[in-house]
Amino acid sequence: MNAKNLPLIIVAVLAVMVGLYPAYYYVVHSDKPGILESKPVELLASYFYRGSFYTHITFGGIALLIGWMQFSKKIRAAKLNLHRTIGKMYMVAVALSGTGGFIIAMSASGGPVCMAGFGLLAVLWLYTDLQGYRAIRKLQIERHRAWMIRNYSLTFAAVTLRIYLPLATAVMHLDFIPSYRVISWLCWVPNLIVAEMLIRRANRNPEGASTTVSAPVQARYKAS
Repeated sequence: MNAKNLPLIIVAVLAVMVGLYPAYYYVVHSDKPGILESKPVELLASYFYRGSFYTHITFGGIALLIGWMQFSKKIRAAKLNLHRTIGKMYMVAVALSGTGGFIIAMSASGGPVCMAGFGLLAVLWLYTDLQGYRAIRKLQIERHRAWMIRNYSLTFAAVTLRIYLPLATAVMHLDFIPSYRVISWLCWVPNLIVAEMLIRRANRNPEGASTTVSAPVQARYKAS
């Protein structure tokens, strides 16, 4: 195993584990599975809220499951059509999950702090998704890649959230609500900082990458 591939392998394993978690909500025999158990009865009676919640977790899970594949150089180089197909699926999944995520963020446990944290996460998730789409439509390959690194770092907030919460509550024995308020920001802000560091490092060491692409590759990107 190439050591250079280890970070992507770790990301992929964690993404698959968390990406499959939404299936639990469809197979468990309960009216209030998982985090829904902590929600008020009046909120759960809203089909709009429930629809937004299930849209968020379902398509967010899909985004996690397939998004990491887009950073595989082998797929990009040898199977560009597959890369494009997965990319389209991923962007649609983010758009749907992000919209649902913003809606349910307005009722987040923990009050205004969590509402702001998760709400801003959803807005930035949607914004980076749109910017990535706009860049690839203009064939700005490196710009597109940078936006999608940012975007997947926000997608990965679903993973870091589920790492920090057990550490805070089960390991450190902190109260849930205060921890949740901090983690509503901690789950994505450091991710985005790391993404910016990776983008800057890639810009310093482009390894022959260019913001323009050859005519044959342009034709392959344009084909649909």
